[in-house]
This record gives sequence, C-alpha cells and structure tokens, in this order.
Amino acid sequence: MANIVTSFCCVVLAAVVVVYAQRRSQQGARIQYEKIGSDVTMQCGSLDNDASVTWKVNGTDVKARRREEGPRLILMEVNMSSNGLYSCFQNPDGQRRDQINLRVGLPPKEPQVTCRSNTYPKGFYCSWHLQHPTYIPTDFEVDVQHNQRPLEVTRDEVHKNRCHVKFPELFTSFPYRVNVTAVNSLGRASSAISFEESSIVKPDPPEKVVAKPVANNARRLEVTWNSPSTWPDVETFPLKYFLRYRPLIRDQWQHVELSDSTSHTITDAYAGKEYIIQLAAKDMEIGTWSDWSVAVHATPWMEEPKPITSTTESDIIPETTPGPPSAAPRVGEPTAACSTLLWSTHLLLACVLLSIMWYVTSLQCYFNASHSLILCEKGS
Repeated sequence: MANIVTSFCCVVLAAVVVVYAQRRSQQGARIQYEKIGSDVTMQCGSLDNDASVTWKVNGTDVKARRREEGPRLILMEVNMSSNGLYSCFQNPDGQRRDQINLRVGLPPKEPQVTCRSNTYPKGFYCSWHLQHPTYIPTDFEVDVQHNQRPLEVTRDEVHKNRCHVKFPELFTSFPYRVNVTAVNSLGRASSAISFEESSIVKPDPPEKVVAKPVANNARRLEVTWNSPSTWPDVETFPLKYFLRYRPLIRDQWQHVELSDSTSHTITDAYAGKEYIIQLAAKDMEIGTWSDWSVAVHATPWMEEPKPITSTTESDIIPETTPGPPSAAPRVGEPTAACSTLLWSTHLLLACVLLSIMWYVTSLQCYFNASHSLILCEKGS
C-alpha cells in the first residue's frame, strides 16, 4: 500500500514539474499572433539563412502541413489547432535557439454599442460587445463627446466592456457622440452612435414587489412595491408605473397605468385563482419603460371551510329517559309481561308457566254423556 501511495505521489509531482517547466518556457517565449487561414512563417532567432534547425511544438514533432527553409518554419493555412509553443534547436549539437508562442485568431469587426441612463440625472453608461469572437486578446478604446468637447470616461470595475459618463449639463439640446474602437494585434474596427439625453433614460424595474390577499374579499389583491434603488431623486424626477397581472389559467394580461404611486388594489381577480403580477417604471416625461420586475404570485382570500366531523355507530350514545315503574303483569296480559321479562332466562321460564296457568284457569269444562267425555273450551 505504501508503494502505491509513493508511486502516485511521484506521478503527481512529475506532472506538476512538467506544467511548471512549460509555463516557465512560455514566459520566456515571444508571442506571435497570426490570422486564421493564413500561411505563417516563424524565424528561429537570428540564425543565418543556411543554418540547419529542428522544430518541435509542445515538445513533440510538428505534424501540421509545413515547409522548412533553413532557420524558418512555414505553416500552411493555420487554424486553431496550430496554437502552441514552438521551439527550434540548431543542428547538430541540438542547442535550443528560440521559442515562439503561436496564437491564431481574427481581427475584430465593428462592436455593437448601446447607452442607457438608469441613474438620471446623474449620468449614463455605455456597453459594447463583439458579435464575432477574435480568439486573441482584444482591447477597446472609448471616446465620448458632447457639444464637440470630450467627456471623462470611467471604466467599470466589474464589467470590462462598460464605461460610465457624467452628464455635463441637463436639458441640453446638443447630442452625445460615443465612439468605441476594438483593437487587437491583427487589426481594429470602430462603431459610433449619437443620441439625445432624453432618449436613453430607462429606469431599472421596481423592487420589493409584494402581493397579498385582502381579508374577507375573494376578488381583491393588494400590491405594493418600491421605486428602483438606482433612481437617485424620485421626488424631483418622479416615476410612473405600469402594472400587469393575469391568472395562471389564462394567457391574456390585464394592465393598469399608475402615476406617482407605489401601491394598487386589484378588484377584479377571480376567486380562488393564483395570479402572476409584474411592474415596470418610467420617468414621468422622458425616456422609455424599464424591463419588467421579477414576477410575484398571489391568490385572493378564501373563506376557510367549516370542519366536517365524521361519526360511527360506536360513537353514538343512546339517550336513556327514565320511565314509570313497571306494573306487575296482569293475568289478561301475558304477552306484555313476557316482552318485559325476555332479557332474563329464568324470568322467561316464569313467563311461560304464568301463561299456561292463565290458559287453564280460563277454560270452561262440562261432561258429554253421549261420548263419556269431559269437554273444555276457552271462556269469553
């Protein structure tokens, strides 16, 4: 087990050493940028034209389409797989004479530029991006002018493709001109836009949107929100709001435009249906609507159903009402007396005997001389 661990540690250490050596080698190498699809010539230091050299890429033989002319290596129609660290060694002693870090890419095309003010009237910001990648490092130069005067540009610390500009004055009729130039080792390209102050004002969406049901009302929802925190002076430059809502069971939105208010009561909600609600904001006079806020969900108030209690036969307790004391059974009512005494076996036997006695005492007997019989019949 110890041998396995030792071997593994040796392998990891060797890999770290190789990576470190490659990085040290790359740090000492000069970088050469070339365009995708072109033929690339790499020169081995300052060796004479008749010098004999051997080329390696990333420590292995060069397998790409190539041509060698003395101390020069010519790669044909390079592509992204041509990237790598190329080293040349002088023959016959094999001494390394030069290293080249080849980076293949494209020159930039015109960047796409947009500007917006979400902190009116403090200032605005501009963003840009390339529609097509260059695959090599590309920088951007930004120039902003107003009334033919350059303005100070502050690069954003988080977004590398964004800058911030302060408004030099408000309510001006002079347009702003922003020019962004993309630059890399293979070329440069520029884009310029012009705009008036009022056209780029666009607040951020409202924040902390809350929707709650209204007690004892099955068709109302109370919606509240805050102005965007990035809007610096809502008192001097008030915002208006656009509220939209719909039940989840339908696709059609309902809209309400509100002036200088941060609450609204929806009065036509469907009872018991879940709603989705969003808001947008806009300066009262200039600019465009913000994006929609984060959606919130709410359901109107519903009356709680009354609890249903279930009963079983074992749960039912019979009511017992005390009755009059039982009278002693009369001779003429044996059946009633028996029905009272059936709960006891011994009393049942007594009931039977009592019935027989009653029957015997009620007979009327006489002698029938012709048949020498004594006949009995039940009296009336």
